[in-house]
Amino acid sequence: MNFVLDTYSDTVIPSSTMNGTDISSHVLTRLTDGWDTLTPEAQKAARYVLENPRDVGVATVREIAEAANVKPNTVVRMARQVGFDGYEDFREPFREAIRKGRANFPDRARWLQDIRKTGDLGGIYADMVDATIRNIEDSFAGISTKALKSAAEAIWNSRNVFTLGVGVNNANARNFTYLASTGMVRFQAIPRPGSTAIDDLAWADTRDVLVAITCHPYRAEVVEAVHLAREQGMTVVAVSDSLASPVIRAADHGFVVIADTPQFFPSSVPTIALLETLLSFVIAVASPEIVDRVETFHRRRHQLGIYHEDLE
Repeated sequence: MNFVLDTYSDTVIPSSTMNGTDISSHVLTRLTDGWDTLTPEAQKAARYVLENPRDVGVATVREIAEAANVKPNTVVRMARQVGFDGYEDFREPFREAIRKGRANFPDRARWLQDIRKTGDLGGIYADMVDATIRNIEDSFAGISTKALKSAAEAIWNSRNVFTLGVGVNNANARNFTYLASTGMVRFQAIPRPGSTAIDDLAWADTRDVLVAITCHPYRAEVVEAVHLAREQGMTVVAVSDSLASPVIRAADHGFVVIADTPQFFPSSVPTIALLETLLSFVIAVASPEIVDRVETFHRRRHQLGIYHEDLE
């Protein structure tokens, strides 16, 4: 049985158990299977690729050759000897793995820089548009109106709603709270300035709801807050990127968003779309006075001159 390195980890796995969709791992399998057919110099290049698969998607042929201590044409010959047209064809599966998010943040950033250097920004534009549309479609395909209604009712019937997001999701949590505040007063974005999420939940109990947002790599303080909320009897609404996410597994109402992206951080677009949809459900299940509250809020803004009035 052949064994190869998993493309974006240090784990050695049998090639016969590879996921058929992981094309880059199959490239490594072809290298190991064809090892004996490679010239000694090509084997040096192949060894570097097998030991450093993360580099392939972000490095040029010259960079790989220099790192492997061979000539650039040796790297090209290695690729051709295992069935590829050349180095670009050989490394495309590794670049595809990065585009689909199966690489760490620095690798994705290096890949974006590589695209910029080649001047092929049309490709990254197309990838971003495709990923954004696909993420939203795939996210909502896995979420039912029944689940949204159930979470919305829990939010509306609560005493307080604490919305928690840190890092890139801090802005998403605060935007959700801001929009909710146009008609409701019991929403609080945490952690508050100068505080911690744990302290902000100190007096929360069964009457309260925690909306927790985190995507891989999961933020420890969000996971900790979710577990504390459960201990205190709070209802937890979680938004994350996997059914295996620790906040989804601990939630009363869990929503999985697809956050794949060519950029180096998970996409916020599906998270924002889900939160806006969830808030619309809260408004829908709320008491009739919510409409008057929203209208009063916006009328007050106009009266205080917050909005620019076009007098023409």
